[in-house]
Amino acid sequence: MAAEKVSLLSVVGATALVCVLISIASGHAIPHLSTLAKWSFLSGLLYLVLWRSILYPFFFSPLRDVPTVPGCPLWGQFFSIITEECGVPQRRWHAQHGTIIRYFFPFGAERLSVADDEALKHMTVKNPYNYPKPVRAKLWMVRILGEGVLLAEGHEHVRQRKALAHAFSTQSIRALMPVFWEKALTVARLWRQEMADAAVTTRSVEVLEWLNRCTLDIIGKAGFGCEIGSLEDPNVPLRQAYRLVFAFDLCSRMLHGLQAFVPASKYIPAKMNRDMETARGIILDAATAIIAKKFSDAANNRSTRDILGLIAKENKKLKDAGEPVLSFETMRDQIMTFLGAGHDTTATGVAWTIHLLSIHPDVQTRLRDEIRFYMPFLFDRAAAWTFDDDDMATSALADPDRLPYLGNVCREALRFIPPIPMTVRQSLEDDTLGPFRVPGGTVIYVMANAINRMPLYWGETADQFDPDRWDRLPKTVVPNAFMTFLQGPRGCIGRKFAETEMKVLLCALLSMYEFERDEAHPDPEKWKMWRLVLRPKWGVTVRTRILGEDEEELLQRVKG
Repeated sequence: MAAEKVSLLSVVGATALVCVLISIASGHAIPHLSTLAKWSFLSGLLYLVLWRSILYPFFFSPLRDVPTVPGCPLWGQFFSIITEECGVPQRRWHAQHGTIIRYFFPFGAERLSVADDEALKHMTVKNPYNYPKPVRAKLWMVRILGEGVLLAEGHEHVRQRKALAHAFSTQSIRALMPVFWEKALTVARLWRQEMADAAVTTRSVEVLEWLNRCTLDIIGKAGFGCEIGSLEDPNVPLRQAYRLVFAFDLCSRMLHGLQAFVPASKYIPAKMNRDMETARGIILDAATAIIAKKFSDAANNRSTRDILGLIAKENKKLKDAGEPVLSFETMRDQIMTFLGAGHDTTATGVAWTIHLLSIHPDVQTRLRDEIRFYMPFLFDRAAAWTFDDDDMATSALADPDRLPYLGNVCREALRFIPPIPMTVRQSLEDDTLGPFRVPGGTVIYVMANAINRMPLYWGETADQFDPDRWDRLPKTVVPNAFMTFLQGPRGCIGRKFAETEMKVLLCALLSMYEFERDEAHPDPEKWKMWRLVLRPKWGVTVRTRILGEDEEELLQRVKG
């Protein structure tokens, strides 16, 4: 057995066996169980402290030549990792030690963080399937997201991605824009109604919760052709399920962390485990009902424009041609993936963008002026409320891709605070990244929240929110300097869907409201929590004011 593959259990077991054999050979009685346990414990402790935490990492590890973050491998950099924002320690370590670094989890567990352009290209484009997600990283996600395209690996991922590609083409996404506009304008309308009911023109709004409900409704209708209705009723079961999944209380965070290492802990009768099972049941039932209807529609040649309808139609073509198709279970898992990963990431991205606009009023004003210039119909309330689906689908006026500064703002917000701050991989076979040999089994982190802010790529203003940078990018900005969506075949298949949805939401909201930082609530950037997405612990609350002309009209209505 190779030195790096020696495990704690093998050491403990070998110690007990040696004690028994020595006793037999010397004519003594077999040691009492407590004696065996004592010697096994001592040998295990010696293994963890002396071998795993001192001798192996510094003198025997194949990774010992990789620039290493200073510190004792016995406890490693674990405390920095769990007490700081996800990616921020690595941001600091890359600045000090280079683009490929080694650091430690407790007991000498080696981790690499890779930010080198060529190494990232190798991992994401040239040899992506040698770097799947570790089993531990998938354990909690698969319960809620299913084994869809996000978590599938190897040949199964290739097959799923190919089957889904047509549904996520630019043309297909463009056909879904009426849904984006409908739900975006619904949010704006509901805010306006709440203000009218309260006889105010300015109020504090926690936008993340509203945006989560909006994007859930969008993925329901645009993705599956069904109305979830969480905008009108915030307590619909599916929205409640995702609230349970993304709970951030201390106990939930601890149990989620424990389950990555001790899968059986999901059976502990704790509230978090009960909540997760409740949420999984709701999500699974919803996904099963949706896919059953789509299979029925496809069998009866009833076509729909939604993503799942296109996938089901493509699936039927493959089946008729005698080619392998996605099973009922695989299609159901895609729905779970789209529901979970497809709504929360975009909602979080838009919420962070609104926060950034609230503290950069010059950017907000300039963006609103651009929206007014390209989409004047949004500022004519009668026209905005009556713009129908055909108009939205065919009119160039409704195309947010025409707005250059809007594109810059969205890219910059996603660079500055990436909703998914990191991804973790584990090499299957020995490989080479940069100048270093990486043995199979190495755990590697790709930290978007570090790479996206590296001065090496972005210059001295890397830590500044500046949408104009996208019009004058320095020559040092390589493709892998922006890792919000990853790259290559494992990159986000829903990128165009998310970008278009984000732009439409911003256009609808900024045409009707001004946003200011609400000093009565905590700064959302001070405490970001990570679980799949990087979200503020206390949400994003902003002072939301109806734009001038609407304010006058509303005041008149209130007085009347």
